[in-house]
Amino acid sequence: MTDSTTSTTSTALAALQPRSRTVLPDHGHGLAGRALRALGNPGGAVFLLAALLLAATIVANPNFGDPGVVIRFLGRTAPVAIVAIGQYFVIVAGEFDLSMGAVIAAQVVIAGNLIGEDAGRMYPVMLLMLAVGAGIGLLNGLLTTLLRVPSFIVTLGTMLALGGLVDYLTGGSATGNPADEFRELGRGTVEGVPVVEVIPYPLIALAVIAAAAVWLMRRPFGRSLVATGDNPAAARYSGTATWWITTRAFILSSLCATVAAVLLVGYAGVHPSVGDGYEFAAITAVVLGGVLLGGGRGWVLSAAAGAFALELLFTLLTVLGVESTWRDTVQGLIIIAAVAVAGRAWHLGRRPARGTSRHTPTQPPAPGTTPTGDK
Repeated sequence: MTDSTTSTTSTALAALQPRSRTVLPDHGHGLAGRALRALGNPGGAVFLLAALLLAATIVANPNFGDPGVVIRFLGRTAPVAIVAIGQYFVIVAGEFDLSMGAVIAAQVVIAGNLIGEDAGRMYPVMLLMLAVGAGIGLLNGLLTTLLRVPSFIVTLGTMLALGGLVDYLTGGSATGNPADEFRELGRGTVEGVPVVEVIPYPLIALAVIAAAAVWLMRRPFGRSLVATGDNPAAARYSGTATWWITTRAFILSSLCATVAAVLLVGYAGVHPSVGDGYEFAAITAVVLGGVLLGGGRGWVLSAAAGAFALELLFTLLTVLGVESTWRDTVQGLIIIAAVAVAGRAWHLGRRPARGTSRHTPTQPPAPGTTPTGDK
């Protein structure tokens, strides 16, 4: 039999073979299907958790169901959510930032002492605060990436150094009193809004930062950041400057802490203890939002949602009469449980379905040919 006859016969037999079904992508099952899959993901489940905690809080205290009360609660929680977004950038890169609370305290002291009652100094001092925040983040990032010092140690040292400096400058007590125009950024509202009555300025700031963070994570920087956290060696081999990607994550973290400091001056005043515990609240919010410690997995909006879920939980405990001394205990248990659950869920999500391979052909090979297999 000639080669041409063999080829013709193979083609004819292949045409008689039933065509295999094309596997539909996940996004082909409609909005409802995508929503259900998202809720089953560690990053999506936190939104359901926040909704359940809100409902439980309203049941325990019906006054909390008033739209005006809820919107003001969201405004008070906005600084925590902003800090959580900043912490997200660092954690998804596989690092930690323990200096965020100290950065907040330092920035609050800078604002209180340099602005004073002169509203004309407000914008120059805010630019200085942003520069100081970026500088602290740059230092943290370079020490971590170029000198190979673990970020836990670097940021712990930064936290202690800034904390000592703030205590030295303030004597451990409140100092400075910025102009009311500056404080209005943290406690001001947009009046006359239907249904909710007002929209707090901090909530607007959170919306802007969250939108910018989502946009940034969809850019090459975001993809490189996740790749760096997932597999730094592979990211380097692909040509990614992982040291600069990670350093930029630390810069973003410190800048988010700076924005939170500006807002906190509005209703918390100028005191060296303003930022106490914010670094741990941010880490708790991030892991509660399903972001994997060690990097490479997680959604930025889930980190912000984790902050709201955490504050709703604390509010519910207060409404139920649980003493505030249990707050740290609850926070510690949340970190342990959330890390364990998120790690297991992401691990299961990456495993292929049983009985299938990662490279399943969509059409059987024609008779008379030899499969080449995966290369």
